[in-house]
Amino acid sequence: MKETLQDLKTRRSCRKYKPDMIKEDELNEILEAGIYAPTGMGAQSPVIAAVTDKETRDTLARLNAQVMGSENDPFYGAPVVLVVLADTSRRTYIDDGNLVICNLLNAAHAIGVDSCYIYRAREVFASEEGKELLDKWGIKGDYEGIGNVILGYGLPEGIKPAAPRKENYIIRI
Repeated sequence: MKETLQDLKTRRSCRKYKPDMIKEDELNEILEAGIYAPTGMGAQSPVIAAVTDKETRDTLARLNAQVMGSENDPFYGAPVVLVVLADTSRRTYIDDGNLVICNLLNAAHAIGVDSCYIYRAREVFASEEGKELLDKWGIKGDYEGIGNVILGYGLPEGIKPAAPRKENYIIRI
């Protein structure tokens, strides 16, 4: 248990990656952790699109950057993008998707893979090009982009130390 708590305290977002692809067994372990996230009434509304294809990854980066009005790589060079989408017919779909993302981030850290939560999946997959990707991937129904988790082996300069925790973070009643 202490190891789990230590992992939760030491995980950091990484914003600079080596181009090296992560190992298949690492990816599988991270994905497995994602599918065991709690969801409202156990309905499992999210799906995870695991993107390791460079061309698709670059398309997602371009679409994500367009949302920001930027041409920079919003995925910081990470070779893997896990897109988390969730079925909007479930009232808890946003929370469900974010719980999956949390599991993905923490599992990656626990096995030595760096990660970062990247926003703007909602806007990307609401676009015509984003909808075409979902169709190409076989994702049918009322799915909304919740977020992206980028994975890779980070460079030391891509990881900042933890900010001090704010006072009054916890209010005991």
